Amino acid sequence: MGFFDLFNEEETQKENRKEVREVDRVTDTEFATEDAHLDLREEQLDIDKYRVETGDVILHKDIIEEEQAVNVPVSHDQVIIERKAVDHEPTDEPITDEETVHIPVTSEKIDVDKHTVVTGEVSAHKRSVEETQQVRDVLHKEVADVEAHGEADIIKED
Repeated sequence: MGFFDLFNEEETQKENRKEVREVDRVTDTEFATEDAHLDLREEQLDIDKYRVETGDVILHKDIIEEEQAVNVPVSHDQVIIERKAVDHEPTDEPITDEETVHIPVTSEKIDVDKHTVVTGEVSAHKRSVEETQQVRDVLHKEVADVEAHGEADIIKED
């Protein structure tokens, strides 16, 4: 099969398609004596919505450490020894072998412990937010086209 054979085959296919179209037109034509009917159609958009997962949020706690320094006032006892010179006053008390005075000395110590308290609350919830997105597409629609030939008297009623 040569180049010119392919060219002739394409021409034959074009002629066949043209004949089919002409035959289709003839079969689609309705010859009515009094009443005629023609259905008009148009495309309309069918819009469906669906949910897809677009991400997630994870809510969790982390534990951090921070050193805290607190100044705590503490007290302790001091014993002050004072000596006074006395003017050699006479006394009736005899000298004994031993005389002892006991003075307790105290101080405050710090005992540190920890306890847990609630300092706040974190909550999370979802809400649905509605927005508008514009959808564009080309729609096809059939419209009636009335052609008058010769002396046809046409009255249009809508």
